Amino acid sequence: MTAPSTAPAPPSRGGRWIQQWDPEDETFWKETGEKVAKRNLLFSVLSEHIGFSIWTMWSVLVLFMGPEYGLTPADKFLLTSMVTLVGAVVRVPYTFAVAIFGGRNWTIVSAALLLVPTVAAFTVMEPGTSFNTFLLVGLLAGIGGGNFASSMTNINAFFPLRKKGWALGLNAGGGNIGVPVIQLVALAIIGASGGPRVLLGIYIPLIVVAAVLAALFMDNLASVKNDTGAAKDAAKDAHTWIMSFLYVGTFGSFIGYSFAFGQVLQNQFGRTPLEAAYVTFIGPLLGSLIRPVGGSLADKYGGSKITLYNYIGMGVATAVLIAASMQKSLTLFTCAFVVLFVLSGLGNGSTYKMIPGIFQTKALAKGLEGEEAAAYGRRLSGASMGLIGAVGALGGVGINLAFRQSFLSYGSGTGAFVAFLAFYGACFVVTWAVYLRRPVRQTTTTAATDTKPQLNYAEV
Repeated sequence: MTAPSTAPAPPSRGGRWIQQWDPEDETFWKETGEKVAKRNLLFSVLSEHIGFSIWTMWSVLVLFMGPEYGLTPADKFLLTSMVTLVGAVVRVPYTFAVAIFGGRNWTIVSAALLLVPTVAAFTVMEPGTSFNTFLLVGLLAGIGGGNFASSMTNINAFFPLRKKGWALGLNAGGGNIGVPVIQLVALAIIGASGGPRVLLGIYIPLIVVAAVLAALFMDNLASVKNDTGAAKDAAKDAHTWIMSFLYVGTFGSFIGYSFAFGQVLQNQFGRTPLEAAYVTFIGPLLGSLIRPVGGSLADKYGGSKITLYNYIGMGVATAVLIAASMQKSLTLFTCAFVVLFVLSGLGNGSTYKMIPGIFQTKALAKGLEGEEAAAYGRRLSGASMGLIGAVGALGGVGINLAFRQSFLSYGSGTGAFVAFLAFYGACFVVTWAVYLRRPVRQTTTTAATDTKPQLNYAEV
């Protein structure tokens, strides 16, 4: 095996560095790479999982906050919107932190940083605290959303293209499942008549454990360099922004509904905190578990095709939600909402599989081959993932603000669901037009050459 040429890790950096890494070489992968990659994947999932729990803990904490806290439903939707916003914004610097500090080293730091919002919330979580204080502390929790971006960028570099759909889906799904887990823990605490500080107290030692395990068992890849050129190239590429738009529809839905589901049940159907907690975890749980399936289906059938059909399903589920909301049918509403969660998780896996495939196809179209093409694909897909993840998470902000306005204007979430249905229709059209529609004619012109890779995106 001829290892790829990589620059040695800077000697001033601490931690374990792997100097040469070529997962596309099947011999290397079978003898060395697979074991190391899966070990890093395991502990990356753990840290990202807790990061998601901390990011979305305010979706649970607001259920504890009864009339004695003095917050209106609009206040709560605004609070969760701002938490989601911070989580989206910090994904950009978190993406490039992997290249600056190393995947292992940044996982340790990003896990340890989760102590800040958790301890802060533990300190202020009591009646009489002002809304502005809750808002400030809630903003701190947004850093948990950044763990996803750094984790995905790191794991993307460890796995070969043929395994990325499965690996990225498992990594993201394991992280996403942090949402229903913290909701399940909250359900147990509410059921036992415990308070929000009990919930926060459980997570503080878990954060420490995640940081320690990352230090003991993860690795840094020296080949993942701080490449500002990659960031610029990714930002200039139209596919980065097209995929960002599509990811708003999948992950934006998942994280937005994760924050809003319990509040909608309370405000529209008069559910108590305990009654809401009994069902709010189901959607995020199933949506998280299905994400690796979405990645695997994309590996087999093509990410574009799975994404296209998935948007059809999301549109149908949303139409049912509108009908259930207008008929005030709690059972139908809850079932349709859970189905929408499942489809958002499936789409998360298929859209993220598309990203490395798109840039690999572009590399082949440029005439690159072998490791050179794989390196080009890893370089741009890793840089683009941070931008795509950040923009996608902004969809969660839009969902919570849409619910806030819908309840202020109509007293229900029906108006918001109508807007979501229109957006899913737009996502369907974009997926078909950009990645699946065959060109009218094939020529040797530059335009035809540019469209040819698009015909292959559905297959990678």
